[in-house]
Order: sequence, then structure tokens, then C-alpha cells
Amino acid sequence: MQTTKGSLVSRQYILPFILVSSLFFIWGFARSILDVLNKHFQQTMEITIARSSMIQATTYVGYFLMAIPAGLFLTRFGYRKGVITGLLLFAAGAFLFIPCEANGGFEFFLIALFIIGCGLVMLETAANPYITELGEKSTAASRLNLAQAFNGLGCLLAPALVGRFLLSPEGDGSVALPYSIMGAAVVCVALIFTRVKLPEIGKDNLKEEKNENVGATLLSLLKNRVFITGVGALFFYEIAEISINSLFINYVTSDGWLTPATAAVVLSFGGLGLFFLARVIGSGVMSKVKAEKVLIFCAVMTVIGSLAVILNLGIVSRIGLFSCYAFEAIMFPTIFAISVRGLGSATKLASSLLMMTPLGGAVGTMIMGTVADAVSISTSFAVPCCAYTIVLIYSLTRR
Repeated sequence: MQTTKGSLVSRQYILPFILVSSLFFIWGFARSILDVLNKHFQQTMEITIARSSMIQATTYVGYFLMAIPAGLFLTRFGYRKGVITGLLLFAAGAFLFIPCEANGGFEFFLIALFIIGCGLVMLETAANPYITELGEKSTAASRLNLAQAFNGLGCLLAPALVGRFLLSPEGDGSVALPYSIMGAAVVCVALIFTRVKLPEIGKDNLKEEKNENVGATLLSLLKNRVFITGVGALFFYEIAEISINSLFINYVTSDGWLTPATAAVVLSFGGLGLFFLARVIGSGVMSKVKAEKVLIFCAVMTVIGSLAVILNLGIVSRIGLFSCYAFEAIMFPTIFAISVRGLGSATKLASSLLMMTPLGGAVGTMIMGTVADAVSISTSFAVPCCAYTIVLIYSLTRR
């Protein structure tokens, strides 16, 4: 057994670690609400699964289009200003839900979600690489998994808190209310970050980053096999994770097993609860076991779990669905940490490219929704199964 050595977080970076980890909670909460919105709009606007998947698609198109500008912004202005800008963009999109609800058009909500997506990618582009630098390189994957556990906590709470409200039998919950509360909370967090100084990790390279030719840096990244394969693996991981989350409520309600409101709670404390616990456990495991080995094992288990859902085996399929949440949990932070390892001054631009990968979630959700409408909800799980298989192939090349 190969072990990793070194403290998880350097002592002088404990406060920055706590503050930045809070951002993981924010975008976990925001992204998880999309899964509730998906079913809510199907009910209130009587739209198909494929059309409601535009909720995820629009948000993650925002990720794709804003990712590189976010990386350039961080390179020019640093992590703290990037975080504040991301929070304010998020708040602007959240407050737009008020006039959107008054207008009542589905397309107007998509515009607000696009702005939120732009804000979230700014936060993720800043926070993920920042966390990897707050200690020794040998513990980067474990440290990022621990921070990502806060993301899992946000994912866990959102469907339970918002789902019971929006997916009530009456179906008359105001969608603007939870977003208005989030907008106000995010503005408060932004104010805190204006008052707190975050150390600019790698500040000795800051001048180099600003003066370095972006085209040359991008070309060097495109020639880096470890980085490029990591981008591909994250793209397919996002296909699996986001599409499963998006159709979870549809799947567990399709045969009358659960009502939509109950399904939202089960998504929180069942699927996303397992996701949260697995990230906490994974952080501890990877402080002792090489991250690449853990990734291989988890990839195998997700392929098996998603295959069980496709085969429509009743309780076995349901167990397979929940096992996907447990074993996919460490994938994003682990692949991300491997991909940015040793990139130095190219890390911020590399992070922005990696944060384009949630577009995979938009693609996966739309394909999965189309298959679910045309064939069956269980058959549509072939989409995440294929995606997990590609992550498995990637993990085997990194062992």
C-alpha cells in the first residue's frame, strides 16, 4: 500500500481553507436545486423531461462560455477578486428570479440560470486550485476531497429544504423565494470576502503569470497528456453525475415508488447524503492510499451500479442507483488534483479549462432526457454508464 505524507492543511492557511471551503457549500447548494427545478417546471409548466433538461443545459453552457474568461480574470486580478465577482454574479442571477416569476416564461428563468452559471464557474475556477495549494503537494487530492465534502453538504441540504417547498402536492410554491434568500446570503458572503485578505498562493509567480503569453500557456497545456486526459475524464464524469441527479426524481417516481416531494428528501438524505459521507471518508482514505488506486476501485463500482439500473432489476437497480452516488463522490476532486499537479504558473488557466467540463452535464442530461421520453427512464441510464466506463479507462491509465 502506497501512502501519502504531510499535513492536510498548512497551519498558516487554516483560515483561508475554512473561508474558501464555504464557497464549495454555496455552489453545491445552487447546483443541487437545479434537480428540484427540473421536476417543478415539468409539473407547473407541463413540459417534457427533454425540455426541462434545458435548466441544466443553460446553466452549464454558462460554465463553458465563462470558464476561460474566469481563468484570465484570476490571472490578472487574483483569487479574492475572482471570488467576490463570482458571488455578485450569482446574486444577480438569483434576484432575477423575482421578475422572472412575475413574467412566468420558462425562457426568462433560463437567462437567470445562465447568469448564475457564470458566477458559479468563477467561484469554482478560483476555489478548486486554491485549495490544492494550501499545503503539501502530496496531500492535495485528500485536501480537495475534504473541501469538496462541503460541496456535498450543500448538495445534500438543497433538495430537502427546497424540494419539500416546490414539489408540494399543491405545486404552488414560489420559486423566487428560495432564490431571493440565496441571493441575499451570497451578498453577505461577498461582503465578508471584501474584508478578509486571502494570501495569493504562488505570489512569487504572479508577475510571471501576468506577463506570460496566454497562447503559449494554452499550447503547453494542450500538449500536456496528463492534463488533457484529465479534462476528458472530468467531462465524462460530469455527464454521469449531473444527468443522474437531474433524472433521479423522475426515476424514483416513475413506478409510483415515491411521490415527488418525498423523492426530493430521499435525493437529499439518500443519494446526496451518501455522496457527502463518501467524500469525507475518501479524504481520509486518500491520506493513506494512493489517490489513483482509490479512483480505479470507485470507477468499477459506478459502472456496476449504473448497469444494474439499466437492467431494471427492482430493488437491485435501486441499490445500484445509490451506489453510484457513493462511489462517484471522490471522482471530481481526485481527477482535478491529478490534472493540475505541477502546472505552476499555468494552474489558473488550467483550472478554467477544467471548469468548462460541466458542459458534459448539459449534454448528458439532454441525451438522457430524450432517451427517457422515447424509450424508458431505466434505459436512459446507459448514458451515465458509458460515461463511467470512460472514467474507468482513464483511471487505469493513471495507476
